[in-house]
Amino acid sequence: MIEKIYSYFTEDEKKVEKIVDTDSVMINHIVLAKGDKVPDHKANSFVHMIVVRGTLTLELEDQQPHHYNRGTVINIPFDTFMRVRNENDSVCEFFVIKSPNPTLYHKIKF
Repeated sequence: MIEKIYSYFTEDEKKVEKIVDTDSVMINHIVLAKGDKVPDHKANSFVHMIVVRGTLTLELEDQQPHHYNRGTVINIPFDTFMRVRNENDSVCEFFVIKSPNPTLYHKIKF
């Protein structure tokens, strides 16, 4: 078998899981119920968030919160402060793609 198969959580309760963790990429899957959030932090690599269900509320640096719906891909630069949460009634589900993997970021010169 050439391909490698990964699976992820498919329920509605809060979940933060690392799906892929290779040198080239880290992919996380996050499910947030209403009122749930991710701890505030800075992007530790180049980040793309892909909203696949619900609406994601995101504050970057000192900007006002923005709401991103299903079908949206958000690019967040390295070292950007972010607040990630679900303020809506429906479940919010999204994937976070970090490339390169944050463990290698400090070794690469950009």
